[in-house]
Amino acid sequence: MTTSSLVLALDQGTTSSRAILFDADGQVLGSVQKEFAQSYPRPGWVEHDPLDLWSSQVGVAGEALTRAGVPAARLAAVAITNQRETTVVYERSTLRPIANAVVWQDRRTAAEVERLRAAGAEELVRAKTGLLLDPYFSATKIAWLLDSVPGARARAEAGELAFGTVDTWLSAKLTGGSEHVTDVSNASRTQLFDIHRADWDDELLELFRVPRALLPRVAPTSGVVAEITEGPLAGAPIAALVGDQQAATFGQACFAPGQAKATYGTGAFLVLNTGVDAKASRSRLLTTVAWSEGGRLEYALEGSIFMAGAVVQWLRDGLGLIREASDVGKLAAGVPDSGGVMFVPAMTGLGAPYWDSGARGTIVGLTRGSTAAHVARAALEGIALQVADVVDAMQADAGQVGELRVDGGASRSDELMQLQADVLGVEVVRASQSETTALGAAHLAGLAVGVWPDRDALAAQWRAGRRFSPRLDEGHRTALKERWAAAVERSKGWADG
Repeated sequence: MTTSSLVLALDQGTTSSRAILFDADGQVLGSVQKEFAQSYPRPGWVEHDPLDLWSSQVGVAGEALTRAGVPAARLAAVAITNQRETTVVYERSTLRPIANAVVWQDRRTAAEVERLRAAGAEELVRAKTGLLLDPYFSATKIAWLLDSVPGARARAEAGELAFGTVDTWLSAKLTGGSEHVTDVSNASRTQLFDIHRADWDDELLELFRVPRALLPRVAPTSGVVAEITEGPLAGAPIAALVGDQQAATFGQACFAPGQAKATYGTGAFLVLNTGVDAKASRSRLLTTVAWSEGGRLEYALEGSIFMAGAVVQWLRDGLGLIREASDVGKLAAGVPDSGGVMFVPAMTGLGAPYWDSGARGTIVGLTRGSTAAHVARAALEGIALQVADVVDAMQADAGQVGELRVDGGASRSDELMQLQADVLGVEVVRASQSETTALGAAHLAGLAVGVWPDRDALAAQWRAGRRFSPRLDEGHRTALKERWAAAVERSKGWADG
């Protein structure tokens, strides 16, 4: 049992690094955030400088402690939660990256993925990893780096190089290279990890041409990994590593099978806890490791939506319909319904459960009477209906979802959350604590060192900020979803034609 009750969560995201200090009541004592540069060297390519990830993250960590007046010696634990499939390859001896990190959004390996699919590899990959073949995941990114950086493949086979997702990279830097480690939640997103055996898989390594010598050891999500030796956190233990969506699910106290959360950011990520059962999806969702805590390996179903909050940004920046993102709800509330307008926000393709990269944004049903307010309402409905598609898929795979717990920037829109409840037909619950990703990571670290005794204590701390109950009757809900399905069909395959 620790004598300290303070946990620092390092939240290394796609556009910024954050450090948030929590006490034993789950209250935020200090929070610092810093954005870092994005690199788009070619169309479809997205890169980060790994040294930017490190410097920004260690910088905000030190600043958060300074602002709170807390020395590292008072920390019970440090947690790391991270953007997931982003791929870093670095030298073991010097911790120098051999190239920029290839970000999860990057599509450069699409041709290799198609080659593997044509060769019939998807069934094997799906059976072992729970994932669809897609450039999203780490495996083809690793192979691309080894093939594209001169001498890298030979150095990897000789054991001179290391691969890591961002949790691995930060852990290595924090421990001066003594630790080369990931957790099961991040490992499960590489497409090299058998989620049923909870281990790296030789058949997958051969398929994707990744040398085993590159790989980190796999640790439980919750558990002391190492003591930090470098920088302002020296002396504190790293006690949790966890992917960001899994962390948000834990932070929402979705501990029981059937509990689900949705995070509304640029896109939307839905995760449904399935307990110790790795349910194979019949609805083109992903089966993934949720976490390993207290000696139990638990699983989830996940659905990713590419455009959520980004839809509102487009209404503001692309169309000029609103001046501030927060104005969209007021504009949409100016009409009782969308007037028959349907908006499918497939500007970057459709994610789960369609997985149609050729789909494109579509607005149908316009008449001379259509106004900006109708388009705004249709846009919010489009976000909510995409989420409803994923929830429907989850219910088909795993049974009824009783309520949907929500977080993320766009969840602050009362209008969107009410529409979400209406199209789902279940209660939508917005958490009072908005920092659910960092909180979940902190909870997993705190459990490992005794800040909290068990999950029951965490569930007792969780508070609903506001509940949204469905107001739409079943007939109207069914009709709306049928019109939505017809609109989605019109958006599919547009870029392929």
